[in-house]
Amino acid sequence: MLIGDVARRSGVSARMLRHYESLGLVRPTGRTHSGYREYSGEDIRRIFHIESLRSLGLSLRDVGRALDDPGFVPAELVDDLIRRTRDRIAAETELLTRLRRIGAAEPAGWEDVLQTVALLQALGSTDAWARQRAALSADEVPVPVEALVEAALNESDPNVAGALRWSLARSGEDGAALLAEGLGSPVGEVRRRAVQCLAELPARAATELLRGALTHPDPVVRGYAALALGARGDADAVPTLIDVIVGGGNDTDAADALGTLARDPVSAQRIATGLVDRLARATTGPSARRRLTQALADIPGTTAARALADLCHDADRAVALTATYLLGLRDARE
Repeated sequence: MLIGDVARRSGVSARMLRHYESLGLVRPTGRTHSGYREYSGEDIRRIFHIESLRSLGLSLRDVGRALDDPGFVPAELVDDLIRRTRDRIAAETELLTRLRRIGAAEPAGWEDVLQTVALLQALGSTDAWARQRAALSADEVPVPVEALVEAALNESDPNVAGALRWSLARSGEDGAALLAEGLGSPVGEVRRRAVQCLAELPARAATELLRGALTHPDPVVRGYAALALGARGDADAVPTLIDVIVGGGNDTDAADALGTLARDPVSAQRIATGLVDRLARATTGPSARRRLTQALADIPGTTAARALADLCHDADRAVALTATYLLGLRDARE
């Protein structure tokens, strides 16, 4: 079969067939009387083998090795191809994400495009100061909220994280749904950053997500959600805030939040009852009982006052001394 016929039937151009021949990948086994290349059935099968291997992403050099080297190990090359393909997909996905974000910024001209590209690159910089400047500049240069959320969920530097939360808070409600996805992350730090960002979003959607986070399986997420809701005057946070005090960690902030909520008489009664109930539980340890006693300090009403009076005679001397001191302060204020 002549080269033109082979090209038509195989889909490989005559030029590429000559290139294969120059590389020694396939050589026509015969020549016509006129000197034209003539391909045998075996030659054509080899051409199809070459094309099949090329379809997997092999270079022509690797194709030659695969066909001619008796010691060739396919598994090693396939593993390498898998790695290279994954790298290529990751690079292409990153490019696609960047293009989508630039498009979402709705640039009016190339100057806007270049500014957005520069800001996106700065958000991914290894220099914390560059990332912080970029976060603070997001108010001036259009940046898709998706990029800000991604940066915030991955930011470990506290100063940069604060700047990113500030930018997100100014970006409106769009970030709330994206941050909700962060609450479901398998990485604890990502979940914590997500709830901290939600805590600074003024949107109603953020408040609803924070309420939902009160039942999150991660106690850290529950705690941050409760603190944020307490600051917003949401009494739904009361039980979780008491849990935070029992667990320690952010107990001082939780007690302050309860004190703020207790300005409402109905909430004050609920809070005092909750604190007293936890104090009475046999499973509540000594340290937790001391923290709960301290939390009663800023809760107005007779229930809290009566509880402190009873605790002045507590078997735990530290609890008794704390209650006595706090009761004295209440009497002085009244």
